Formats: sequence, C-alpha cells, structure tokens
Amino acid sequence: MIFRILALGDVSGPTGVKAVTDRLYDIRRDENIDFVVCNGENSAATNGIDARTGNELIKYGVDCITTGNHVFKRREIREYLDETKNIVRPGNFPPEVAGVGYTILPEKGLNILIMNVLGVVYLEPLACPFRTVEKMLRAAQGKYDISVLDVHAEATSEKIAMSHYFDGKIDIIFGTHTHVQTADERIMPKGTGYITDLGMCGPDDSVLGIKKEKIIEKMMMHTPVKFDFAEGPVTLHGAIFDYDTEKKRCVDVKRFKM
Repeated sequence: MIFRILALGDVSGPTGVKAVTDRLYDIRRDENIDFVVCNGENSAATNGIDARTGNELIKYGVDCITTGNHVFKRREIREYLDETKNIVRPGNFPPEVAGVGYTILPEKGLNILIMNVLGVVYLEPLACPFRTVEKMLRAAQGKYDISVLDVHAEATSEKIAMSHYFDGKIDIIFGTHTHVQTADERIMPKGTGYITDLGMCGPDDSVLGIKKEKIIEKMMMHTPVKFDFAEGPVTLHGAIFDYDTEKKRCVDVKRFKM
C-alpha cells in the first residue's frame, strides 16, 4: 500500500490560511492524500501562530502543524501548545518551554511520527539539531511506523547535511523557513525522501508573504518598518511523499504547486 503524505510550506498570514482551508479538501481527494502536515509558524494575523489559526487549519484537513523560530511570538500560544497533540515546536528549545518537539498521530492503522527542529546557522543558538533529533528518535523508538522531520532552517547547507546524516534513519525530511521552494526533491541513497525547502503558502505579489513595499523600504532605508502581510492571489507550495508500507520506505517525492 502507498501511504501519501502532503507537506505544505510556511502558511503566511490570513490569506495563506484561507487558501489552505478553502482548497485542502479538494487536494486531499484529487491527490489521494492520507496525511497532511504544514508549517504554521507565520499563520496568525500578526505573525506567529495562535489557537484560532491552529484550530482552523486542523479543522479543514491539516493533520499536524510544525513551527519554527516565530512559534512563541504570541504569548497565548504557550497554553495551546500544551493542550494539543497536533502542533509541535522545534525540539531543540529548552525542555522547560511549552509544547513538545515531536508527536505521534494515528492514521489508517499506521502511527506517524512528526518531528520539528530549528536550525542554528544564522538563527537562534539553540541545542544541536542533530543531537536533538537523535534524542527524539530514541524517545519514540518502537512507537511509530513512518517518521517525518521538518528542519526549519535558514541555511540550505544545514538542511542538506541533516538529510545525509539521517538518510535511512528517517523516512521523510523536508526543510521550511526560506519560503522559496527548491528544485532538489529526491530519494536519498539509503531511502529517505527529501526536499530542501517546501516553499510558501502565501500571497504571490509579496516578498516572502510580506507587502513588497515594506521590505523594499526596510532594505533601502535601514530603519524600523512594520511588516504587514500582503494580500491577493495565493499559491500553495509543498511536496507529496509516497511511502510504500510493504517496502517500508519512501519511494517517490514530487513538488506540489497549486
């Protein structure tokens, strides 16, 4: 049996959330999707993620939401992270903070392990992402059938290095954070399905989801600017991973754009 996982890139702002919730039912039906994971750390109206947008995405077909460096931007998210099993935050944050770095969710008789980690190159100086993922794998050992990892990182080199290190140890690895879809989807030598960045689910006429005028002003004037989400037509970017339950490995990866 082929178990199909759709991974969607960073959902950016209210227009990104609306596009996902409006289209996801049809996508799941048309593409025979069994499980959906998306990165939602930029989904709230003022950046970060909140309970409203998290619940909205889950209600309309997202099975698990991963996050990243903006996950704690809204203080009210702390309680929400402790209450739900469908949202994870990067596992290399200190263990005292709210939420968990991995979750295991059942679907069609299989247990899906979803892990989240934050890169440390050009980002927060958190715990080593490599060792963090190793700890999560040990903690979940024997409890899952398919493993998925979201590496939320700035540097493509860090994501690629992690894909090589965990090749054959994790079934599906994808990167998020840069909001630009990469063209390097592939099956790694030891069987891991991989892509460096899923891209963004956000407004096309923007700079990474933000109003282009705001970004240009910031880059030219070097003074503080409020980053407002752009509006307008949205393209959903991500990847579809086919996992063969008999071979127990990912057998195909294709970029997704709609």
